[in-house]
Amino acid sequence: MGLGKTLQALAVMLARAEGGPSLIVAPTSVCGNWLAETRRFAPALNPVIFGEGDRAGVVEAAGPHDVVIVSYTLMLQAQELFASRTWHTLVADEAQAVKNAAAKRSLALFDLAADFRMALSGTPVENRLAELWSIMRYCNPGLLGPLSRFNERFAAPIEKDRDRETQRRLRRLIAPFVLRRTKAQVLDDLPPRTELLLSVAPEADEAVHYEALRRQALTAAEGALGEDSAQARFSVLAQLTKLRRAACDPRLVSPALGMVGAKLRAFTELAQELAANGHKTLVFSQFVDFLTLLRESLDACGLRYQYLDGATPAAERSRRVEAFQRGDGELFLISLKAGGFGLNLTAADYVVITDPWWNPAAEDQAMGRAHRIGRQRPVTVYRLVARGTLEERIVELHHDKRALADSVLGEGGEGAAVPSTDELMALMRGD
Repeated sequence: MGLGKTLQALAVMLARAEGGPSLIVAPTSVCGNWLAETRRFAPALNPVIFGEGDRAGVVEAAGPHDVVIVSYTLMLQAQELFASRTWHTLVADEAQAVKNAAAKRSLALFDLAADFRMALSGTPVENRLAELWSIMRYCNPGLLGPLSRFNERFAAPIEKDRDRETQRRLRRLIAPFVLRRTKAQVLDDLPPRTELLLSVAPEADEAVHYEALRRQALTAAEGALGEDSAQARFSVLAQLTKLRRAACDPRLVSPALGMVGAKLRAFTELAQELAANGHKTLVFSQFVDFLTLLRESLDACGLRYQYLDGATPAAERSRRVEAFQRGDGELFLISLKAGGFGLNLTAADYVVITDPWWNPAAEDQAMGRAHRIGRQRPVTVYRLVARGTLEERIVELHHDKRALADSVLGEGGEGAAVPSTDELMALMRGD
């Protein structure tokens, strides 16, 4: 999250360059960034993005000082080609992309032969400890044993029972293989960051609409509890997502009403104020259709902005990032899935999180687009939270989510249980 993982990885590749080629596997959106950063900070290396020109030739001819950069998607599509040789250095960037060890993408990465493996991630544990097991399965196969045994020995006692002794045992086991750098350790290299919660009070008709939806969602979720546990949990999460969307704007769930939400009005006022004072702002949302509503509001105000979501082609992403960095646009609207990691947007000094996410690590990643080594000005983060809605309780959950990661990766930490279906139901009831 802006703490120098890319530079550290490049230093390792430079030190190992004489021994053979390097392979970097990364999300599509950051492959261009790897190319630019390698050329800038490690000119002795010869980087190339897989997919341009002779694909097979690029892999087969790679030798000392060569760096092949490939997206997870293309790596999976050309799995046999990449697995046909041994890579001297293998780097998995944003390694949380393989948090599901059973996914085809993860299995393809595990199958690659390498003399040395490195995983880069600002969020190695987002929700469950099984995600950490998957990353370690890539880095150090066998270290944590089979997944079933890991769940029995570590995950269940830590996540369900908050067993502190088990936390310490797991931390000691993985510590020799984890280089963790926190923002607290590099405060001298980072500008100050201020986080503010902007509580938005809905109008009476919007509040009535939300309450009606909440009661409908609660009835539907309670009706699903008689199903198998996995299906019941899915049903509850679906209803919670509906409420989260309604908290953003009523039109996301009831478009026929044409009711403009208070959060959109609050965002528009904030955007105008920041732009009028010469600030550059990153705007994040998990919901692309909510970003569409925000864009319509900005268009009506005449504010200039850049925009990026999952449908934006990789080359166009790079162009829009460069344009924003040059000063083209007061705001940059970005979907969480498309731009929550790997982007350097140090031109911005404000970040707006328009809808709080279940996982605070995702918010930290978003803030890290602006609050990173290399910028000088302070960064201010606004979280827009709809008063009297599920969003308030999501923010309260963030402490527990952070504690789960800190309990095994950092010093201390009490651990945290992953919310159960009953706890999710309590969120919906407002308990």
